[in-house]
Amino acid sequence: MTLVSKTFDLFGKTYVLEAGELAKQATGAALVKQGDSTVLTTVVVSKERKNYDFFPLTVDFNEKMYAAGRIPGGYLKREGRPSEKATLTARMIDRPIRPSFPDGFRNEVQVVATSLVADQKNPVDVICVMGASLAMTIGGVPFEGPLACVRIGRDKETGEFIVNPTYEERDASDLDLELAGTRDFISMVEAGAEEVSEEDMLAAMQFGQEAIGAFCDAQLEFVAEWERVNGAIVKREYPLDEPNEEVHDRIFAHYDEMAAALRDADKLARQDKVAELKEAIKAEFTEEEQAAWEREIPVNLKKLEKTAMRRMVVETGERVDGRAANEIRPIMVKGDYLPLVHGSGLFQRGQTQVLSVLSLGMLNEGQRLDTIEPVEGKRYMHHYNFPPYCTGETGRMGSPKRREIGHGNLAERALIPVLPDENEFPYAIRVVSEVMESNGSSSMASTCGSCLALMDGGVPIKRPVSGIAMGLIQEEGKTVVLSDIQGLEDFLGDMDFKVTGTERGITALQMDNKATGLTFDILRTALEQAKEGRAFILDKMLEVVPGPREDTRATAPKIQSITIPTENIRDVIGKGGETIRGIQDETGASIDIHEDGTVYVGGVGDSVAAAIERIELIVKVPEVGEEYTGRVVSIQPFGAFVNLLPGKDGLLHISRVAQGRVEKVEDVLNVGDEVKVTVIEIDDRGKISLDRLDKPEAPAGSGSGEGRGGERRERGDRPGRGARDTGARGFDRPARRERGDRPRRPGDNGGTGRAPRRHHEAE
Repeated sequence: MTLVSKTFDLFGKTYVLEAGELAKQATGAALVKQGDSTVLTTVVVSKERKNYDFFPLTVDFNEKMYAAGRIPGGYLKREGRPSEKATLTARMIDRPIRPSFPDGFRNEVQVVATSLVADQKNPVDVICVMGASLAMTIGGVPFEGPLACVRIGRDKETGEFIVNPTYEERDASDLDLELAGTRDFISMVEAGAEEVSEEDMLAAMQFGQEAIGAFCDAQLEFVAEWERVNGAIVKREYPLDEPNEEVHDRIFAHYDEMAAALRDADKLARQDKVAELKEAIKAEFTEEEQAAWEREIPVNLKKLEKTAMRRMVVETGERVDGRAANEIRPIMVKGDYLPLVHGSGLFQRGQTQVLSVLSLGMLNEGQRLDTIEPVEGKRYMHHYNFPPYCTGETGRMGSPKRREIGHGNLAERALIPVLPDENEFPYAIRVVSEVMESNGSSSMASTCGSCLALMDGGVPIKRPVSGIAMGLIQEEGKTVVLSDIQGLEDFLGDMDFKVTGTERGITALQMDNKATGLTFDILRTALEQAKEGRAFILDKMLEVVPGPREDTRATAPKIQSITIPTENIRDVIGKGGETIRGIQDETGASIDIHEDGTVYVGGVGDSVAAAIERIELIVKVPEVGEEYTGRVVSIQPFGAFVNLLPGKDGLLHISRVAQGRVEKVEDVLNVGDEVKVTVIEIDDRGKISLDRLDKPEAPAGSGSGEGRGGERRERGDRPGRGARDTGARGFDRPARRERGDRPRRPGDNGGTGRAPRRHHEAE
């Protein structure tokens, strides 16, 4: 096996396809690059055929942190459970590949995509599908290919479509559309959009289909070069489930019974009837026949149910629950459903019911992301839970499955375009959707319920969002588009097409398609029918919750922001975080300081105002003439230091502590005393000088010190000396004050500021 490499340019980007050097023991392996971003995709098909009545396909995306030059977080410092992004990427690969395999394929298939390089410019997700397609082709695996996946963006300013945009180009785009399939067939669509119209979305999908074709052609050129270098690719032979006419005919003899069993609007009752009928049909086979046809019997029973449901729709125009094709199930809406929480909403459509609950928090409570993408975190989080009781079943509770992560991501993308900017609404936002019962379209019910919860919580969304799931039945040459599909129509139908949006346009879209006859005319019909359905649902929602509350609930934290000088950030935080922790402990508020000096303060009651007041006091700069009531924090021979503001002290000189002469500051003030002062000077180093207001008279005897100082004070009764000794000169001549820092020595002048006389002068 010889290495083959092909470099090609498409739509302004450079790509590389390689095979023949890495993972040569896999059934097939291919390396794909966009820019420097590199992904290795391998495919292994088991030699043994599994005795399943389904296709056993497993797809994993191996997100390696070394690809971005990072060390994983956590104690173990190695990759553990896949991130949500890794899970979503695995789903993106799985969805177009799964329907490409032939019916009856039962050998186990495992696809593993491993990120080797993430250049922080080009995403690594969409190119994985091309890698899987190329690996399966080289490995001789039977599938309908080649396959490719592209991402389509649209420049906000020019309106031009962009194929596989860089992260920078995505930031400047109002559309993020991923679609996959073959040259002639779209099998998967996923999109987020800033209220894009149906026509624009359809145009983007048509452009994307053409781009897929170009990448498929590039694969064919690579395969031709591969076969030239390494010889023709040998198509592997795998046994398929062969139709058994006898089993088919005996089971389909019960067609009318199955059609009758399906006509029940109640999901559980219908399931019971269908299950009883299947058991009765199965019992008609002997034990020997059941053993011999253990795969054929359940497969044909499933076909019987599928055929009966689909023919009912295309022949009568009526669905199993009696609805017309464009009819929506009964809707029930309740806002303000739960007390104390920050917001809640209950949305029910038919037998699908979702309770969504809102939680608000500080911006620093948003989710930090440990992935290979240049994204550090996100402010809005939508979590979707699908417990077993919602379908009347038992099951294991635990971490979310891929389906739950995917549905939560769809609802998240649906609502992000209408959320307020964090400068307008400085909150981290989490919405949890609990599916209480399910009969199809639970992700769209989650979107509707979450919009209700946001409005109930006072989040000032731009416009309300609703969602609907569309379906498709193509049978006997007829095509019917279904609105608001239920579980059976999703499972046995040809398409699951979810659309969310506002009155202005689409915010999110997801489609899984099994029908090769899907045309853009059918997609246009589905989008228009979905628009009508969304409007109907939105009206029902707004009848109960007309819009967001004017303010957040009393139970939600109040968050305000202030801006402080960056040079004061250290003062607010304090040594080792002591100051900020003290403010939080004393007020009960939460404080988040950003590098640009923006401070977010959150809490309930009066805690926010109290914390902001403390912070403003810390950063406040005293001005000459301002008056304060401060506390004495330190006493020195030359004066007292008075705390004016947190972290800011001023010097009250000994000459200004009282009316008259004071020998010791302690004669007038003690540490802890409150004193009213005014700022009289701030020097260029920021040192603050104070004067005491309402000076008391100096205590009797305070100025009668021993020795020479005392004698000088007695002689100080001469005219003019009193004014000088009150301390005015002490402030006016700071050089003398600085000398006062020395301990007094024998021969000093008692603090008058005069130099001691020399002995010869005294004589």
